[in-house]
Amino acid sequence: MAEVNHQIRLAARPVGLPKESDWERAETPIPGPGPGEVLIKIHYLSVDPAMRGWMNDRPSYVPPVGIGEVMRALTVGEVIASNNKGFPPGEFVAGIQGVQEYALSDGTDLMKADLALAPAPAWLNTLGIAGLTAYCGLIEVGQPKAGETVVVSGAAGSVGAHAGQIARIKGCRVVGIAGGTEKCAYLTDELGFDAAVDYKTQPIGAGLGQACPDGIDVFFDNVGGEILDAALARINPFGRLALCGAISQYNLTDKPYGVRNAILLVPRRARMQGFIYFDYRAEWPAMLEDLATWRADGRISVRDDIVEGGVQAFPETLLRLFRGENFGKLMIKVAD
Repeated sequence: MAEVNHQIRLAARPVGLPKESDWERAETPIPGPGPGEVLIKIHYLSVDPAMRGWMNDRPSYVPPVGIGEVMRALTVGEVIASNNKGFPPGEFVAGIQGVQEYALSDGTDLMKADLALAPAPAWLNTLGIAGLTAYCGLIEVGQPKAGETVVVSGAAGSVGAHAGQIARIKGCRVVGIAGGTEKCAYLTDELGFDAAVDYKTQPIGAGLGQACPDGIDVFFDNVGGEILDAALARINPFGRLALCGAISQYNLTDKPYGVRNAILLVPRRARMQGFIYFDYRAEWPAMLEDLATWRADGRISVRDDIVEGGVQAFPETLLRLFRGENFGKLMIKVAD
């Protein structure tokens, strides 16, 4: 086993897009597990838009990453040493072990990742943050009914692709919003969306008007800003808006976009709700059973966008999210 643990630590609070000086590249000895602990060799780490919020020193659903701390990240890896009977050596686990090669855990934050059920990357994709976030937001918050029109922003991303496919499974008409002809073709030709709106080639309001002539019943939003405003303008009476994220707003250095159409929630008796998938942890086992079934029978099919280069590739890989360069669930391969 290697003797050094490479880590990426937060060195400064970013202003706008994170830059190289916001990171510290550190080397530490590989720790040994204490009583009740396990040592995990990380194989893949997830790169997610939420990371940008974790870097800010402001109240949120989790504490901000501290200056000098290992950057928070969801991971999947192998237990290589254990003093915890619940997690023997050789078992794969998913957790929040950060941007590093090795991590200690007492097991309370770990979920077993059965590689007989799905390969390791799937536990950061359909059976991990992407699939669970989509399931929680669409089913628990959006509450779609067969025959309704569901619109998903950021639909070619990992969460959006899952949300749209789950809506199809539930018998809904599904419209995806994405940037570029390749991504829009992916939605309709590969994932079976009923329509796609390319926000890069047409005004979003006009595009939604054409794709949703009968309005929107459920809007699953990953983008915020003008796209959220355009969806609000077309929300049907008693419609539901599930706010998953607002990637268009995360790196602004001036005032965020002021949503103008929120007043329409009142006459249309619509509901807009944010959510965090952690809040539904008690329901995850049942959700994972559904997701695993849909993955196995082909009703959910998604892409992995896996970057080689280990933890050293993290700072540049994170920027791919905000440039719209990822295509599928973005993650970094840390070890074989």
